[in-house]
Amino acid sequence: MLSRKGIIPEEYVLTRLAEDPAEPRYHARERKARFVSKKGNCNVAHKNIREQGRFLQDVFTTLVDLKWPHTLLIFTMSFLCSWLLFAMIWWLIAFAHGDLAPGEGTTVPCVTSIHSFSSAFLFSIEVQVTIGFGGRMVTEECPLAILILIVQNIVGLMINAIMLGCIFMKTAQAHRRAETLIFSKHAVIALRHGRLCFMLRVGDLRKSMIISATIHMQVVRKTTSPEGEVVPLHQVDIPMENGVGGNSIFLVAPLIIYHVIDANSPLYDLGPSDLHHHQDLEIIVILEGVVETTGITTQARTSYLADEILWGHRFVPIVTEEDGRYSVDYSKFGNTIKVPTPLCTAHQLDEDHSLLDALTLASTRGPLRKRSVPVAKTKPKFSISPDSLS
Repeated sequence: MLSRKGIIPEEYVLTRLAEDPAEPRYHARERKARFVSKKGNCNVAHKNIREQGRFLQDVFTTLVDLKWPHTLLIFTMSFLCSWLLFAMIWWLIAFAHGDLAPGEGTTVPCVTSIHSFSSAFLFSIEVQVTIGFGGRMVTEECPLAILILIVQNIVGLMINAIMLGCIFMKTAQAHRRAETLIFSKHAVIALRHGRLCFMLRVGDLRKSMIISATIHMQVVRKTTSPEGEVVPLHQVDIPMENGVGGNSIFLVAPLIIYHVIDANSPLYDLGPSDLHHHQDLEIIVILEGVVETTGITTQARTSYLADEILWGHRFVPIVTEEDGRYSVDYSKFGNTIKVPTPLCTAHQLDEDHSLLDALTLASTRGPLRKRSVPVAKTKPKFSISPDSLS
């Protein structure tokens, strides 16, 4: 349309290419269902649970696990129901004592100024939340009223303790702190110290530290036993290396956690071509530690599928020293660069070391050659002849 109006010349207009009907069409490959999402949520649905009563045996945990709308609804209804229940009891006490009958004010009432259910409801609220406006009070005329006063105070304290504790636990849940624990979007496989290593980067956005932080990694895949048993979620632990030793890490700045792919690794026979065809591979990373400010144990999780692992890449450095302190550039947190890496499995690399030697020789030579710069010969500006010396 723009070319017809003369705004853009015809030679600069790109037309849509016609589709060749003989050309085969490729459909998007169906992605494997994650066991753990990138945000750390477990992708598991529990169905056909017959013993539902087990959840009521731990009411507090059940209330904490509920969603916020349901929790707030239960919070409001627990107070309303208790107020209405004891309002009915106070009204019945006044009715049985004859305090509601008009014109009979000679006897001392059990509770002063209760003339209807509305006044009994207001008195129930005053007793349970200890407002005490002063217009209504329990007299010593009825021992039953004194007993109900004690019971309502105890019930009100229990409801306050349970519901306020539930609200506090929901606001201070451990997964809230895990929102600032980040993992790299992709994992990489490259050479480190002459061995193929599986590497990922982890960091903490807050200044408050994670105490006693540990990291674990598991491979989850579908396997079949020699007896023919199919295990849909077979979990295998993988040792991680972090330079400190063991699984403990000091997470002050982003760290590159790596796993050496050796004969004991489940990734020993994994090659670059398998990353595009291995549909059952999922690597789960779990970071766990104690929050410094609250003392609550938190856990951050993520996972990497086969197509999220980059072969022959390495993470770029993001920690620099500026003005006497270390600076972290989180804009490059997940950036990687390509590095020379053998296109074979770790098993093949251990059997044939010539692959590593050839790669080392090619990297030392480099693609650039040193050019020789010719030296120009210059003539002296002044020449002295032998005749001038005589």
